[in-house]
Amino acid sequence: MSDAFRKRLAVQLAEAVAEALRADLATQPHALLVLSGGSTPVPFFEALAGCDLPWERVQVTLADERWVAVDAADSNARLVREHLLKGHAAAATFVPLTTADATPEQGAAAVAERIEALAWPASVVILGMGGDGHTASLFPDSRELDLALTTDAAVVAVRTPSQPQSRITLSADRLHRAHRHLLHITGGDKRTVLARALAGDDTRELPIRAFLACPLAIYWAP
Repeated sequence: MSDAFRKRLAVQLAEAVAEALRADLATQPHALLVLSGGSTPVPFFEALAGCDLPWERVQVTLADERWVAVDAADSNARLVREHLLKGHAAAATFVPLTTADATPEQGAAAVAERIEALAWPASVVILGMGGDGHTASLFPDSRELDLALTTDAAVVAVRTPSQPQSRITLSADRLHRAHRHLLHITGGDKRTVLARALAGDDTRELPIRAFLACPLAIYWAP
């Protein structure tokens, strides 16, 4: 039954995002969509790919990325290319967060330049959340968490003891620059974490709290 709920949620989320993009494209030449990776959004990507949009005017980027090859199994860019950028949606402009540099620290300046050139404020930022309360690559145990929460730089290179790969993430400041924020989560465990986050205000304990003070539409299914 949970699969049916999650599929329905994915369709509802896709319809909401498509409507937001259409609304913004009615008054501006391009609209920016910021996506999160992982397994949760795959049905949403598939549903959004089938939506009727002027995709050639839509820019797509990611909230964060592992510093891996673009065709690696755990690349968020590969996930987006395989499940969203197909059919008519292949006409969208996709801007990845990695370079050929060996480390995210070396590539961050080039990635920031790409990100700055996009159509900010974003039309929609879609956030996910981990069981530890992280969103994007704002992890509670990251050495760069304070920087990512406070800098006005577009991106931050991230090293996190709990994660095997180094990462790059849009900063909290950059993620806040959007007309709409949506949180897409599934499962009872994440609902419990979100309830904890809503009951407190320590952003460093549960970084998702950095986005609870702004209007945030929550899309949840069991």
